[in-house]
Amino acid sequence: MSVDFEQLYNTYYMQVYSFVMTLSKSRDISEEITQRTFFKAMTSGKNYRGDSTEFTWLCAIAKNLFVDECRAQKRSCGLDAEGASDADIERAFLEKDSAFRIHQVLHDLEEPYKEVFQLRVFGELPFENIGRLFNKTENWARVTHHRARLKIQERMERP
Repeated sequence: MSVDFEQLYNTYYMQVYSFVMTLSKSRDISEEITQRTFFKAMTSGKNYRGDSTEFTWLCAIAKNLFVDECRAQKRSCGLDAEGASDADIERAFLEKDSAFRIHQVLHDLEEPYKEVFQLRVFGELPFENIGRLFNKTENWARVTHHRARLKIQERMERP
């Protein structure tokens, strides 16, 4: 199965980043693992057989990279209060604030963008099924999801 990696990156970057952010609660770790996820997908793309959605495949890669990162650092990827420096505490606070910002943007997203995005990302529903839920077409679901993604990215870039 041939994969267009530029399209894959443009389509799923924010979703994979959000997924990793829920695991790590760290902006830096999430950015690093998301980048490594797409690199690994690109370098091992011939291994994608199409048994699952591309998003599910990418999330599996990301989860494995996250687990590897945790093992390499020999920690649970959380903050240990004992022995934590002021810089560690400040970094943890900023990372929690970033995770909260992502959830806030999703919470404040207007309908139907919010529901379509959540059904696609968290429910992993195909566009065809999302369209049917709204009594619309598959194309409508794709366009609405794309617009939701753009709105989320735009709002995340605001100060």
